[in-house]
This record gives sequence, structure tokens and C-alpha cells, in this order.
Amino acid sequence: MPGRGGAEQPQRADDAAGALPILTDDAAVALLDRFGDPSVGEVRLTSRPETAATARRLSLAVVRLWGLSHLADTVELLVSELVGNAVRHTGAQSFGLRMQRRRGWVRVEVRDPSRSLPCLLPVRPMDTSGRGLFLVDKLADRWGVDLQARGKTTWFELRVIDR
Repeated sequence: MPGRGGAEQPQRADDAAGALPILTDDAAVALLDRFGDPSVGEVRLTSRPETAATARRLSLAVVRLWGLSHLADTVELLVSELVGNAVRHTGAQSFGLRMQRRRGWVRVEVRDPSRSLPCLLPVRPMDTSGRGLFLVDKLADRWGVDLQARGKTTWFELRVIDR
């Protein structure tokens, strides 16, 4: 594919079960070819806990190919949190992942069919859960929820310095 080739440089990505394989440009392109490119259109994924790893890998592939590897850790964590909420709290059979880049910003969206709004709760030091939106709120430059006729889109944006 034009514009997607390049030198193979390692990209670290951690999974709850251990380190994921190194993501090279070629591996990123192959992953996007297999599941779809969320920067081109919404990618639908089944709503299972193990699918969060696929969503993280897709987002890392896009960030890598955009030349924004310095955002990889933050994007990976925040995608994991939004996908985790969609999988755990909506009862949906699938969710959508979409990514957009415009001048100065990267936006990541997770769409699900539930109109139930996520809640940003206070987090105490001994809490063992409920930190997802807290992390999104602290690490993203902006985030929010857009209600639609059927469901909602939860999104976050990160500022990018365009060169």
C-alpha cells in the first residue's frame, strides 16, 4: 500500500498476559489489512474481553503509521479503558473503533449500541476498579460522549504537535 511502507523499527506493546510481539511497519499493515483500518472507517469488533488486545494493536498500528509512536503508550492505555467499558458495561455483541487525525489532534472513538452514559467516579487509593475514566480524564487532552439515535460514541483526543 502506498504511504505505509518504511523501515522496520520495533514498537513495544504490553498485554495483560505479557508482551505482545514487536509491531513493525509491515506487521502494522498486515494487521490493518486483516481487521480493517480504523483511520479509514469504523472497524467492528466482537465484544469479548480478549478483543481489547486486538483494539489496542489496531490503534498502535495506526499511531505507528502516522509517525506518532511517542503517543503509543497513552493511546494503548486509553483505548484499553474505553474498550473495557464497552465490553463490560453495555451488554453489546460488538463495538466500533475509529481513529481520526486532523491538524494538531488525534481522536479515538469507541462506539457501542448502549445509550447508558459512562460515569467519572472519584478514585480512592485502595480502589481496585473504577479507574478507567479517571485515567482517560487525566491523560487525554479532551474526552467526551456523543449520544446517537442508537447508542453512543465515547472518545478521547490527544494534542499533537505538527511539524
